[in-house]
Amino acid sequence: MFYPLSAFIGLRYAKASKGSHFIAFINFFSVAGIALGLMALITVLSVMNGFEGELKLRNLGITPHILVQNKPDADISADMFNRIEGVVTSVQQIDSEGIVQSSEGLKGVIFQGIQPDIMQRSSIIAKNMLVGQFTDLVKGEYGIVIGRALSIKLNLRIGEQARLIASENSYFGPFGRIYSQRVFRVVGIFNMGSALDDKAILMHIDDLARLLRSKTPSLAQTRLFLKDAFDYKSVVQALDKEGYSSTNWRDQQGVLFDAVKMEKNMMSLMLLLIISVAAFNIVSALVMVVTEKQGDIAILLTQGMTRSNIMGIFLFNGVYNGIKGTAIGVVAGVLFVSQINNLVKLFNLPIFLSPDGQGVPTDLQWQQVVFLIGTSLILCFLASLYPAYRAVKVNPADALKYE
Repeated sequence: MFYPLSAFIGLRYAKASKGSHFIAFINFFSVAGIALGLMALITVLSVMNGFEGELKLRNLGITPHILVQNKPDADISADMFNRIEGVVTSVQQIDSEGIVQSSEGLKGVIFQGIQPDIMQRSSIIAKNMLVGQFTDLVKGEYGIVIGRALSIKLNLRIGEQARLIASENSYFGPFGRIYSQRVFRVVGIFNMGSALDDKAILMHIDDLARLLRSKTPSLAQTRLFLKDAFDYKSVVQALDKEGYSSTNWRDQQGVLFDAVKMEKNMMSLMLLLIISVAAFNIVSALVMVVTEKQGDIAILLTQGMTRSNIMGIFLFNGVYNGIKGTAIGVVAGVLFVSQINNLVKLFNLPIFLSPDGQGVPTDLQWQQVVFLIGTSLILCFLASLYPAYRAVKVNPADALKYE
């Protein structure tokens, strides 16, 4: 196979170990450092992506992606917002705050008045029901669906009753302020494994309107389900252009997801610095190679090789080590991510982060892997520039003076 002369000589220098064991030792650890750093970075990013995905799936399965305030004079049809790109479906919903009381105690919660048939088809909660389903919420029967965490706290089971007290539309009576309240019956229990499982109670939209002593159209908002909850900005902009005011999931959950994103970015930065340190070990190894090979460089120059070719020899030498370390790191990282839960079970490590105990959530995103490969190779190339520049500055007469 034909090799360019610079690549041929650079490859021989990179592979040579006889007579330069110390240089080979440094080369080995620079390659190992790049590989370990890249493997760790791929693993951490995949786990953080998986964790973020779990939060997105579970917390934003309960929190509405977008709630649109209906205009008083507007005729809101069932699918009028579905034409906006990114919107999967829409449903009328009432949100309110209140208190749930059982024989075990009481707790402040969020009431969600829903349309059961549409929520049964569209909501992720419907796929995480332990008992019952949304269609069990029948208008006028005053049924509720609660989370498993709330059912445990208040000792509520299917068929048992709880008193719901609305914090809105209270009025003063002979004995002070009186709040609207009514007894509801538990008809379903879900388990999303989120922090909101003990804070949300779902019921038929008309039943909640009656609890709030109002008519459904005057309180209802339109809940939008998005293809990707993180792509909410374009939908909000489209709603603003049409004159609709709205709230989105960031109003309630934005701080949590910002914290997760910052943690992922900081972990990535720290591990990228490890790769940088390993990459710049190439500098010390190549400087030693240049010092050792000054006689060879001088001979090549006197034989007619250009200084740009000399520079290419040592650039190739450094980049070769970078490619080798990057390839090993990517393969090891992808394999480790794919087998991480098997390894956790094998060594019986207590790192089960998934709410259902199935293991560590992972999400390997190939665009991130490609970015890391490019970044690693660029760092190795930059680390090779200075030693290559030193090689170009070798004076043949001085180098061969004592040969």
